[in-house]
Amino acid sequence: MIKTLYISGYRAHELGIFNDKHPGIPIIKKAIENELRKLLDDGLEWVVISGGQGVETWAAEVVIELRKEFTELKYSVITPFLEQEKNWNEVKQQKYVNIVTQADFVTSVTKRPYEAPWQFSEKDKFIIQNTDALLLIYDEENEGSPKYLKKLVDKYVENHNYKIITINAYDLQIIAEEMQQSNW
Repeated sequence: MIKTLYISGYRAHELGIFNDKHPGIPIIKKAIENELRKLLDDGLEWVVISGGQGVETWAAEVVIELRKEFTELKYSVITPFLEQEKNWNEVKQQKYVNIVTQADFVTSVTKRPYEAPWQFSEKDKFIIQNTDALLLIYDEENEGSPKYLKKLVDKYVENHNYKIITINAYDLQIIAEEMQQSNW
């Protein structure tokens, strides 16, 4: 049973998304919602994100919306380092603060500001060890930052009971078509 789920995937810029009005965002959010609804029916209690811009931000927005219906659902933001939003523009910072203030639990793995890329890896290791599964928005034909997390989880799965749920470009295309048909 999956009680705790780590959600991650591409950063917004890796998908060519530079504002909240991009037509791909509702498709990605619907894909996340569909998976979460299945898992909630099976006992999901916690969603964990690290607060990165893109898939993780959209996942938090989906969770916030779903909590109106599933009041027992909780989420946490576990950042790789302190003040990760420090150099983001004001709009991104406001969205981040909104997500963090509504979270049930917030912490930073390294408890200090950014020093080096190893902090991202340590964050991933910590979250993987403290969750039951990973929902990853990632397409191996379209590499990006999620490839590092995927490699780490693939190695972890060899010796642990851990589930990987992947949403790829094909899955998103199907959801886009379903959404388009339902609007007709």
